[in-house]
Amino acid sequence: AIRDAQAADNPPDFIWLLNPDAELKSGAGKALLDFLAQHPKAGLASSLSVDENGKKQAMSFHRFSPLTEFVGTMKLGLLDKVFPNAIVAIPPRSEAHQADWLSGSSLMIRREVFEDIGSMDEDYFLYFEESDFCLQAQRKGWELWFVPESEIIHLIGASTGFTHLDQKLPRRPGYWFNSRRRYFLKNFGGFYTLLADISHLTGFSLWRLRRFIQQKPDYDPPYYLKDFFMNSVFVRGTNLDS
Repeated sequence: AIRDAQAADNPPDFIWLLNPDAELKSGAGKALLDFLAQHPKAGLASSLSVDENGKKQAMSFHRFSPLTEFVGTMKLGLLDKVFPNAIVAIPPRSEAHQADWLSGSSLMIRREVFEDIGSMDEDYFLYFEESDFCLQAQRKGWELWFVPESEIIHLIGASTGFTHLDQKLPRRPGYWFNSRRRYFLKNFGGFYTLLADISHLTGFSLWRLRRFIQQKPDYDPPYYLKDFFMNSVFVRGTNLDS
């Protein structure tokens, strides 16, 4: 659809990516258009998202790194306080702000961004594709903005079923591991991916030990540690296409 739009005789100035399970609130599109028109260095802009109960959801994020992998899997409040920028999801704010990447569930993109970096990488099946695309845009000097004046209602995770935090999650599908591995190898190389995998495995293992000792509820996907290891560079190597 994006390629067809770009190839049109009169291509649009902006492309709006919108999830099929998103419901628009009044003025959501206009707010994004107005913001991008007023900020020429802004290449991408995302909306504020709320669930069916009105709870705000994260739509802007810090970049993935070995530190975010460790802090995210450890689930330790002290680490969150010491390394606030290592928490991937940025809590929704009432003011516009820049981010390292934005959710693709409501994401308006300036046409010139596609002209600079091309379309999204279609070797991703699902997940991490917008993280990759935003990184390519940043490397070309484009700014990424969260715009709370644009608001949508989004049943987050409705299509995949593994983003709810208050219930036992299903087994993580293979395409998630493939996408994560592709993101790190493509953008940062083998050694960085190795560090990210070590950080993830270490943090998650320590969390599982702490969960067992403290008798915390087990909401983690079944076989997650095994599945992650089997899809890590330790087993699959650093060849992007392996």
